[in-house]
Amino acid sequence: MDAERLEKRGRIADLGVAIYPDKYLQRISTDELKAKDVSFERDWNDIMENTQETFRLAGRLMLKRVMGKLCFASIQDFHGRMQICFKDGFTKIAGLDEEKMSSRKFWEKLIDLGDHVGVEGEIFRTKHDEKTLLIKELTFLGKALRPMPEKFQGVADDEIKLRQRYLETLSDESARKRFKVRSDVIRVVREFMWSHDFMEVETPMLEHEATGAAAQPYHTHNNALDIDLVLRISHELPHKKLIVGGYEKVFEIGKVFRNEGIDPSHLPEHTHFEWYAAYWSFEENMQFMEELYKHIFTSLKIDPKIEVKDKQGDMKIVDFGQTWERIDYVDLLKQDSGIDITVVTTQEELLKKIKEQDIHIDGMNDMGYATLVDYLYKKVSRPQILGPAFLYNYPKSMKPLARSNDENPDMTDAFQLVVNGWELCNAFSELVDPIEQDLRFKEQAVGVAAGDEEAFRGDDEYILAMEYGLPPTSGVGPGLDRFIALITGQDNLRDIVFFPLMRPRG
Repeated sequence: MDAERLEKRGRIADLGVAIYPDKYLQRISTDELKAKDVSFERDWNDIMENTQETFRLAGRLMLKRVMGKLCFASIQDFHGRMQICFKDGFTKIAGLDEEKMSSRKFWEKLIDLGDHVGVEGEIFRTKHDEKTLLIKELTFLGKALRPMPEKFQGVADDEIKLRQRYLETLSDESARKRFKVRSDVIRVVREFMWSHDFMEVETPMLEHEATGAAAQPYHTHNNALDIDLVLRISHELPHKKLIVGGYEKVFEIGKVFRNEGIDPSHLPEHTHFEWYAAYWSFEENMQFMEELYKHIFTSLKIDPKIEVKDKQGDMKIVDFGQTWERIDYVDLLKQDSGIDITVVTTQEELLKKIKEQDIHIDGMNDMGYATLVDYLYKKVSRPQILGPAFLYNYPKSMKPLARSNDENPDMTDAFQLVVNGWELCNAFSELVDPIEQDLRFKEQAVGVAAGDEEAFRGDDEYILAMEYGLPPTSGVGPGLDRFIALITGQDNLRDIVFFPLMRPRG
């Protein structure tokens, strides 16, 4: 807290001016005011004596210059900045007793950069042809007790940007726009899903079992029921229960929580977008997903050719507007590692082959087969994929919830979307046979019992629901954070999340 600003706060109160008034209504935004036609020229006497139309702005004072009887300043709201002009003898401070202090002195001595003000007046053009609001009345709306970030450099410290995001968005218009894009993407996604007859649903964040994905959960406890619970790692199983319950198209946008490592492409909580459609297969969902993402670019007028930095640091172009590539997962892994996972089908054999190929994966000795295959792919193949590319043809052991392929029952009808080494979704035709699903859950339980923290966990309540009949269904689970990071040119997911999780100071 700044001692000088705190002292000014007391002086303002002593003058009878409200320090933190409750509202300031009938406002216009800076961009709306700038759009007003001000083609006429009027002299000072005409403006001050013949008011034509007044407007009210509110925001932070971001610049202030004193020039004789005229004081030019800038006010900033969410939409941008507007020049304002304080004129000695004309501009008044609302609620100020002029016998105690003149409005001019109040403006000069007690109002600081960063303070919130409301201004009402007429617009005119300066001799430099800049639209400006001549303040007739200024209403003080709040004292900032700390100075604003430096005028030209803004917030240069990356850690401060993450811990105090409000300082970055306050001082950097591009940061405000970046998070506006995030909001716009989520809005367009919702509108697209509604237009295709999907119903938005809400499902529990607190669950008995962490299932629907291969990830380590967060654990918590409910005191009222005296039971241990986990935070959800996926929306999947509750959505498929809704399909059992007669809903044919559902989607949800919400947080999921995975107690895993934190790096540029992983966050402990992320915004998950998931949808399920009865009577669709994974083929329909591949087509639908490509259509959705292309619609986002069109609706937001974003160039579908995105410049990205690949894993070697070279700049590349990812073209979302083209027809997306399709890559066979098994063939890709065989090409990049020399290992055919349709032949090497046990943990012991795979571990031996990986070591023979001189490939090192942290913790590989403790991983089950499916987890080890996944980490092998992430080591040797995924970083090389530019995309957008659909990967398909996954082994059944890796997709415990996916339907087996009709031609090869050892493989599943599943796909992932990969862009610049990032997985943007996991999707498949759902396994709807409750007997086979129960068997797969039990197979996965072997990995859990062996200490594989990322092995898939079963759910008896879901099996119960399936026994009432789950129709042919396909679902997709994209994480929105990675897509938004790509289209806004960010290398780290933390830069498109307002307040990412960090260690406390000290």
